[in-house]
Amino acid sequence: MPAFYIPSINILGMNTLADALDTMVSFNFKKALIVCGTTLNKQGIVDRIQADLNRKGITSVVYNGSRPNPGVKSVNAGLAVLREHQCDCVISIGGGSPHDCAKGIALVATNGGDIRDYEGIDRSAKPQLPLIAINTTAGTASEMTRFSIITDEERHIKMAIVDKHVTPLMSVNDPALMMGMPASLTAATGMDALTHAIEAYVSIAATPITDACALKAIAMIAEHLATAVADGSNEAAREAMAYAQFLAGMAFNNASLGYVHAMAHQLGGFYDLPHGVCNAILLPHVQAFNSNVAAGRLRDCAQAMGVDVRELSDEAGAQACLAAIRKLARQVDIPTGLRDLKVKEEDIPLLATNALKDACGLTNPIQATHEEIMAIYHAAM
Repeated sequence: MPAFYIPSINILGMNTLADALDTMVSFNFKKALIVCGTTLNKQGIVDRIQADLNRKGITSVVYNGSRPNPGVKSVNAGLAVLREHQCDCVISIGGGSPHDCAKGIALVATNGGDIRDYEGIDRSAKPQLPLIAINTTAGTASEMTRFSIITDEERHIKMAIVDKHVTPLMSVNDPALMMGMPASLTAATGMDALTHAIEAYVSIAATPITDACALKAIAMIAEHLATAVADGSNEAAREAMAYAQFLAGMAFNNASLGYVHAMAHQLGGFYDLPHGVCNAILLPHVQAFNSNVAAGRLRDCAQAMGVDVRELSDEAGAQACLAAIRKLARQVDIPTGLRDLKVKEEDIPLLATNALKDACGLTNPIQATHEEIMAIYHAAM
């Protein structure tokens, strides 16, 4: 059933955090659980937000146990803090990891059970506790999606929880909070956003609305990512990337994704690797496989990346898209292969088995065999 999911309120633009906190007051929340990572906590951003909320009559308690690739243990620990302090809302501050962790906490808070019960699509019965997601990276779009990716430490896999009930109530994208992001994180999150847009555009669930969002996101990322990586204090590039990753989020939140994410989730769950880097390495290899059925769509992506495709066939346009992806990845210093990330060839059969179970693969434009997924991993080494 085609539908379009997005948070009720989305606040975007330079220095908009204060406006967002004012908007929060209208919801009449009394006590918030703030979910963040230890690094962000040390930077003083969390203290500042806590003080602002306190002045507005909203008390809060901080859970800073979110970590990269958050797991079941992080969700359970945060849930214990929420219940102990009887919080009536959750605020996530950071990138995809704290947002995903906060979604897990908020969903189990109202639905009960264990976060593992909600793996898959729309497994919950009730909306989660109200969640306000304040973004500090330009990449995952987790602040505005119905996706939560949680690592099951026992099975060494990332669970894809795709559920309308994990959509935040409000998303905040203030590029002023992104200015201090290091170049490597800017590159990885930016390539993650590019992957979202391209996978959404070639998805079998794409619609005219998601197509428009995806193509605009691709064009903006191609134009601004390298600048944001080279000069992190460039306000125009930071703001453009904040909008681009949000557009890519609108696209994949509704058209879903494909095998890049299905395969990257396994690398993250198995080796605890950075998600954006895994996506960036896999992206051209998966699209080479997809070009058998989606060459025309990949030609459109090449055009959005600034390639003159007027004289190119669909097949040649698809090849130009792969070349443009690789060129941008080189420009922003993404590792060239999975071997650089210490991925082992002997693990590929198991990685492929788990990738084929990931919900993200269901909307890939062509369904793959186990052998084909293994071949893509081998090619990406």
